Amino acid sequence: MSANQKQYFGTDGIRGTVGKAPITPDFMLKLGWAAGRVFAEQGNGRNKILIGKDTRISGYMFEAALEAGVTAAGVDIILSGPMPTPAIAYLTRTLRAQAGIVISASHNAFQDNGIKFFAGDGTKLPDEVELAIEQQLQKNVSTVASQDLGKASRITDAAGRYIEFCKSTVGSNLKFNGLKIVVDCAHGSTYHIAPAVFEELGARVKAIGVSPDGLNINLDSGSTSPEALARAVLEEKADLGIAFDGDGDRVIMVDHQGNIVDGDEILYIIARDRRRQNIDFGGVVGTAMSNLGLELALDALDIPFARAKVGDRYVMAQMLKRQWRLGGESSGHIICLDSTSTGDGIVSALQALAALSNSDQTLAELRGKMQKLPQSMVNVKIAEKVDLGKNEAVQSAVADVESTLGDNGRVLLRPSGTEPVVRVMVEGEDRETVDRLANELSELVAAELANPAS
Repeated sequence: MSANQKQYFGTDGIRGTVGKAPITPDFMLKLGWAAGRVFAEQGNGRNKILIGKDTRISGYMFEAALEAGVTAAGVDIILSGPMPTPAIAYLTRTLRAQAGIVISASHNAFQDNGIKFFAGDGTKLPDEVELAIEQQLQKNVSTVASQDLGKASRITDAAGRYIEFCKSTVGSNLKFNGLKIVVDCAHGSTYHIAPAVFEELGARVKAIGVSPDGLNINLDSGSTSPEALARAVLEEKADLGIAFDGDGDRVIMVDHQGNIVDGDEILYIIARDRRRQNIDFGGVVGTAMSNLGLELALDALDIPFARAKVGDRYVMAQMLKRQWRLGGESSGHIICLDSTSTGDGIVSALQALAALSNSDQTLAELRGKMQKLPQSMVNVKIAEKVDLGKNEAVQSAVADVESTLGDNGRVLLRPSGTEPVVRVMVEGEDRETVDRLANELSELVAAELANPAS
């Protein structure tokens, strides 16, 4: 590994299958020690790191391992127990901790787990700090003198602190009195937080996905399976539904008709309300996967729009570069930098509900103001990483499809960062045409990958 190359950290921390390197107890102990060493060298006086987790069963094992490693490096720890990822970002900042660690695999199933880090200001760690931790991982674990060992304590009012913070991101006069909401917490870390937030603001809440058992996180529920929420909204005759993922940094909504409202539409609703309220937020950052309908709808409002690579890390980088305050992904990872320091599902949902209140319109009416273009995506399996940009046959086919679609269409070929597939995405005005072109292009890509020399 070169000095500038990361072996373990990906675009969103370290993640993988529990029991397979590096997601093992011995690695987590060493990771805790390495992080402790780095932050101890950077700190002044008594250093402390906040550790939180989601509800998956392996979180307890890794929490204990990290605790041992961090304290062996001479750094104090504060344990929050199960808390949403954005709550750890907030509490890291307000508790003046040097760093926050979240044990979570976000929207993945319980068999996976991972580690995310936050800097003291509640933002993701800079690359140079991640590199410094990786360099410490190359060394043997050593323990400071007994009198210098870190101490562990538990914060008992973490949930209450975070609930109050979430409520503070909308006006103190805002009340959801009379609004009936179904809230799906995916049996994840928002289970004891999200229902209380909306109830305390006056809504009538039907909570589902709030019985975590360590194994059911994200199982047929939450933002990755919003169909369950849609059924519940219709059964309850609710005004809308809100679904979070396992660690609470994503949100997907459902209107009273059972229609799923994705991250692009939520981002549009928030941006439109900011513009109507004359709030300066600069513009909106989406990703290469953001629906063209979002770009066209924002353009109609004279709101600047830019695309980043897929991943909230890249969205955040573009936002900071342009000094814009809104950004997000169609998956529901939305960042409102005028409200908090990272992507936050609960905070984003509150911004959307505030937009409903300010406009006196339903979620269905507001989502209808943005017309999503039909989008078709086909996953083509690959055996190894490949550069399709150098394949003349593929590039010629892409050019032909783009010519067919015209100005109101897009083509995107993107290797997945988490699966051995290339995602072939086609977007345009006509559903039948989009589906046909996506299938044809994916078949050609598959053929070229199978026989690249042909």
